[in-house]
Amino acid sequence: MKDAFGTPQSLLVLGGTSEIGLATARRLVARRTRTVWLAGRPSPALEKAASGLRDMGADARTVAFDALDSEAHEESLGKIFAEGDIDMVLLAFGILGDQARDEDDPLAAVRVAQTNYTGAVSAGLVCARALQSQGHGSLVVLSSVAGERARRSNFIYGSSKAGLDTFSQGLGDALYGTGVHVMVVRPGFVRSKMTAGLEEAPMATTPEAVAEAIETGLRRRSETVWVPGALRVVMAALRHVPRQVFRRLPI
Repeated sequence: MKDAFGTPQSLLVLGGTSEIGLATARRLVARRTRTVWLAGRPSPALEKAASGLRDMGADARTVAFDALDSEAHEESLGKIFAEGDIDMVLLAFGILGDQARDEDDPLAAVRVAQTNYTGAVSAGLVCARALQSQGHGSLVVLSSVAGERARRSNFIYGSSKAGLDTFSQGLGDALYGTGVHVMVVRPGFVRSKMTAGLEEAPMATTPEAVAEAIETGLRRRSETVWVPGALRVVMAALRHVPRQVFRRLPI
């Protein structure tokens, strides 16, 4: 259960090597979170991430999880919930892909869609059901402003995030009143390994800033969080720009 300050005592990060996921875990462990599960493909990076959280005083464990292996999600994630209640699940996995390459390689494009959307639908439903069974908990989903409107430069990635965002909003409505809170997080350009080498977009942010916004959103029981907050206004305007004008914007 959450403590008196609203901090989850237990956390499951789906995408255990995600920079945003780990920044959030570190921030919450520094508050009062004591048990952290890092779910991801077995690797030295996953073990190193868990070790770093242990050094902060957390009981950090790793579990094998592959977003693309939907058939295994029920079993692998079920084992975690069988160990005890989970107060917060952070769905943090995803891949950016390479727009130019993926347009010429449909299988690569499908991998982006299957990872970011299909895998998230599967894992999200498994976790949502487990949270509902225990009667409490938060499911935090990392979406993206890229899903707000299709852009020529990243419409494959953006379409996968648009699907994830819509799914997560609907899941939140389905779980309303059950004790389970669903929060969608929409960061803009995040300076990370995933975006290394890309031209930085306006209002770029950091994993640590996203983690701070997640913590604040949890405390406020927010349903949607924009990072930075000014993007809410920007995207509200861009959403209504005529398509003929929008396609000519340098974004």
